[in-house]
Amino acid sequence: MTSSSPETRLAAGDTAPAFALPDSAGGTTSLADFAGRRTVLYFFPQVDTPACTQQACDFRDSLAGLAAAGLAVVGVSPDPADAVRRFAAKHELGFLLLADTDHRVAEAYGTWGEKRNYGRVYEGLIRSTFVIGADGHIEAAQYNVRAKGHVAKLHRDLKISPVD
Repeated sequence: MTSSSPETRLAAGDTAPAFALPDSAGGTTSLADFAGRRTVLYFFPQVDTPACTQQACDFRDSLAGLAAAGLAVVGVSPDPADAVRRFAAKHELGFLLLADTDHRVAEAYGTWGEKRNYGRVYEGLIRSTFVIGADGHIEAAQYNVRAKGHVAKLHRDLKISPVD
């Protein structure tokens, strides 16, 4: 079983791993599409679950503040492209979701690994968020984040004022 250990995790200053994945708009999105722009790249386990829906809607509701701070938002899920497309449309997210069905990108970012839930141990996606600088380097790497309150904490950590 692969595991996201501290040795495989990214840290501030590391180069963000490149990727190209199917997106919720019906195309393909790559990290290169965000060159020259700061980006919040967040990994979430599954569309249409309560925690993932809350997190996605929290990002949606704070897009103005993040955009004002010069940040784009992109979500990554191991769900298929049609599922992320339906989820993004259903909740009118206003930002792209990417389908990482073989979890290669999650593995590159250290977000695929051992999880424990109610005593059960299994492999899955570890909810995590990265801030990638305009130069393609990681500015912040947050692993094992909680869905509830995460976006507000990200605002505090990045010293971004919410915009109504």
